[in-house]
Amino acid sequence: MYVSDLITDFLESLEVENGRSKYTVRNYEVYLYRLVEFGGDDLKPADITVEWLRKYRLWLNRYQTPQHKGLSVTTQAYHLIALRGFLKYLARRNVKSLDQTLVDLPRTHRPQVTFLHVDEVDEILEQIPRDNETGLRDRAILELLFSSGLRVSELINLNKDSINLERKEFVVRGKGQKDRPVFISDSAAEAITDYLDERKDSLPALFLNNSRNQPLTGTNGGYRRLTPRSVERIIEKYVRKAGITKHVSPHTLRHSFATDLLMNGADLRSVQAMLGHSDISTTQIYTHVTDPQLREAHKRFHSDISSK
Repeated sequence: MYVSDLITDFLESLEVENGRSKYTVRNYEVYLYRLVEFGGDDLKPADITVEWLRKYRLWLNRYQTPQHKGLSVTTQAYHLIALRGFLKYLARRNVKSLDQTLVDLPRTHRPQVTFLHVDEVDEILEQIPRDNETGLRDRAILELLFSSGLRVSELINLNKDSINLERKEFVVRGKGQKDRPVFISDSAAEAITDYLDERKDSLPALFLNNSRNQPLTGTNGGYRRLTPRSVERIIEKYVRKAGITKHVSPHTLRHSFATDLLMNGADLRSVQAMLGHSDISTTQIYTHVTDPQLREAHKRFHSDISSK
C-alpha cells in the first residue's frame, strides 16, 4: 500500500476517531502530502528510513513556496509533528515503517508572550460604559476572557445556559473535542448577569452582535453570534482608549490569565489543565513568569558561602 493512500485513511481517523477539527485535519493534509511531493507517488511506508528522513528534513529546509519563500523552523517542526502522528498511526495498524520516536523536532526559539498586568486590565475595563447593552456586553466579554482563559472560539460559541452563574463554573469543549472545567470570578459572573438582565431577546447565544445589519431572526442564535474578528475589534477599541500601546488580542487575555495564575503561586500543571493544553510543553511558554521567581527564591534562600 502506498503512503498517499494511507495518508487519506489517517486524515479520516483524525476527524472521526480523534475528533480533530476540520482546520487541524486540513493542516495535517498539507504537511503530510509534502511527504509524497518529496518521495513520489510510489512512496511506501517501508521506504521511510532514518536516511530517508535525513534527506526529507534537508529538502524541507531548502523548500521554496510559489512565492519564493522558505519554510520557517516552526513550520518545519509542524511537518515533522504530522509525520510523527502518521507513523504512530501506521504502527497501530501494524504497517512496517520508521519508529515515530526517531523523528526529532528542530530546536525553536521560545515565543515571547505578551500579557497584561491586572492594573492594565482594570484600566481597559474603566473605558467601557455601563449604561447601555453594548457596553455591558463588552465588559462581560473582557471580564470573562481574563477570568477564565477561554479561547475566543470557545467564547463565541457559549450559550446563555452554558454557564452556572451561581456556582461560577461550567464545562467547555475545546481543541480536540476535549471537555474541561472552567471557573470564573465574582466580577465576571456579575458582569454577565448585568448584561443578560439588560437583554430583551430569547436567543440562546450568550453574546450577541448588536449591529443593525444583523437580522433578529434565527432560533439557534447563529445569525446574531459574534465572530472572532468582532471580539478582536471590541478589545482593540478599549485598549486604544486606555492608551495601552502593546498589541492586545483575545489571546493576550488568555496569556494574561495564565500569567496571573502563575504570579500568584499556581503550579504549571494546574495552569495546563485550566488552559486545556494537552501537552505541558505548550504551557511552558509561561516560564517567563516562573524564571524570575526562581531567581528571587535562589537569591533569598540559598546560602552564600563567602558571607559566612
